[in-house]
Parts: sequence; structure tokens; C-alpha cells
Amino acid sequence: MPRTPRSPRPPGTPRSHHYSVYVIELAPEVWDVARFRRANPDYQLGRPFVYVGMTGLDVDLRFDKHKAGIQSNRFVRDFGLRLLPRLYTMYNPMPYDAARDMEVELGIGLREAGYGVWQA
Repeated sequence: MPRTPRSPRPPGTPRSHHYSVYVIELAPEVWDVARFRRANPDYQLGRPFVYVGMTGLDVDLRFDKHKAGIQSNRFVRDFGLRLLPRLYTMYNPMPYDAARDMEVELGIGLREAGYGVWQA
């Protein structure tokens, strides 16, 4: 069975640093879902809608899995458009605990900036 690609690590990075956070842009139609609107009471009109996650896989592969319905989030499967690397590449790669914490912090930061955010 072929191995699943891990997130790329720069040379000299410890093996344990293979986790990444990622941000996926969601289609504007996600705003029509009441559950998403309730989770984003401070959304600022005109800002993007995004999903924030973390993975031990390559982020492109993780996005493809979401879209294929494999361990996917409903909002990404139905409304996911593209990865937004400008919002997350500066943080990657990192160890698991740091990625878990950064996922939450990144979501909070984007909400504070007026984005509509969903996190699993």
C-alpha cells in the first residue's frame, strides 16, 4: 500500500514537525446556512468565508480528501473553493500540539478580522 504524503519539511526540521494548519476559502453561498451564520455573528460584509483546519498530510491532499468526501467537513465538501496559502504557510510545519493550538488561534484571529470562519 502506498504511503500517504506528509507535509513537506524544510531540511533540518525535526521529524515530529510534520503537521500543518490550512485555510480554505468557502463559496459565498455558505452564508445561506443558518448554522454558519450563527457561528459568525461579527462577520463583516465583504470579508471571505473560510474553513480553518490542521493536518499531518500534505495540505493539497487534505483539501482533495475534503472535496472527495473522505473524512471531510460538510462546509468544505459543499462550498470549498481553494486553499489560501498566504494565510497559513508562514506557520508550517510544526509539531502536533503547536498545530492544534495554532488552528484555534488562527480561527480566532480571522474572526477578529471580520472573516466568516468555520472550524471542526
